[in-house]
Amino acid sequence: MKPFNPKLVYIEPKALEYPLGQALKEKFEKLDVEIRYTTSHNQVRNLPGDNDFQKYRVAKSTLVVGIRKTLKFDTSKPSAEYAIPFATGCMGHCHYCYLQTTMGSKPYIRTYVNVDEILEAADQYMTERAPEMTRFEASCTSDIVGIDHITHTLKRAIEHFGETEYGKLRFVTKFHHVDHLLDAKHNGKTRFRFSVNADYVIKNFEPGTSPLVKRIEAAGKVARAGYPLGFIVAPIYLHEGWEEGYYQMFERLEAELPPEAKKDLTFEFIQHRFTKPAKRVIEKNYPMTKLELDEEKRRNKWGKYGIGKYIYQKDEEEKMKAHLYSYMEKFFPEAKLEYFT
Repeated sequence: MKPFNPKLVYIEPKALEYPLGQALKEKFEKLDVEIRYTTSHNQVRNLPGDNDFQKYRVAKSTLVVGIRKTLKFDTSKPSAEYAIPFATGCMGHCHYCYLQTTMGSKPYIRTYVNVDEILEAADQYMTERAPEMTRFEASCTSDIVGIDHITHTLKRAIEHFGETEYGKLRFVTKFHHVDHLLDAKHNGKTRFRFSVNADYVIKNFEPGTSPLVKRIEAAGKVARAGYPLGFIVAPIYLHEGWEEGYYQMFERLEAELPPEAKKDLTFEFIQHRFTKPAKRVIEKNYPMTKLELDEEKRRNKWGKYGIGKYIYQKDEEEKMKAHLYSYMEKFFPEAKLEYFT
């Protein structure tokens, strides 16, 4: 699959006061992409399309170039201390994604051009916590790798954190377009993670993202570039033949990675879950989805924001853990499991 290129671009006038904003404007003019201007991303309306279904898909191929006004970072447990905001939204069409509800009626992608200000805010957080290490998660609200071939914001951040004493950067991606990041001076301060899954899940529920084979190839490139590496297996989804599907995934990972990468490897396991609001949005945006969203088959667990989420029954969860833990132990005995949730 080709790297993402927007079909429609909105630019906030203040973004043009920053070098990156000007550079992006010139880039899209040369590519003959339609450019519109907006005082705020909240004013992005009247997207092309005859109905909500069509407008949603247009929004997913729309990029808003703006500035990040709020420089107070959200927390990002258990992955990191803080979420660092370089972009919002994603061009992927993962049926189950939590951004379905958090993005609401604004599923377009936003990139922020005041990168220096964002990095300065991160430096302040590091100073406050020193000499403790402070980890920053760059993919809480977006798949930052998916647009970085356009902005190179992530590459700047990787090199910035590479020069810090007490900072570390983390992000996760479902895209294989990593070549421009391989020569970044990361100094081991950035953990490059890939979201991986059984082929069945990627093929049925993750349209618009890179296939598993491409993600695994990209992980091999990243490992050989010396980045600390990690994998998020998410969402772990029970389907016919799931045991074999996840086994094959681990087997293929082990075959691709060089030996040195296996000594500093992390895994994060996240079982499939959904909320009632998410279910409504998913069924509206992807009416033909095969995603199993039956509350009667799940157990309810209260989330930290007071919204109940539906996760697998306890016996299913235990079976899931037993299989995936055994696969990790077999293929990557030195790896660290960061959490299962």
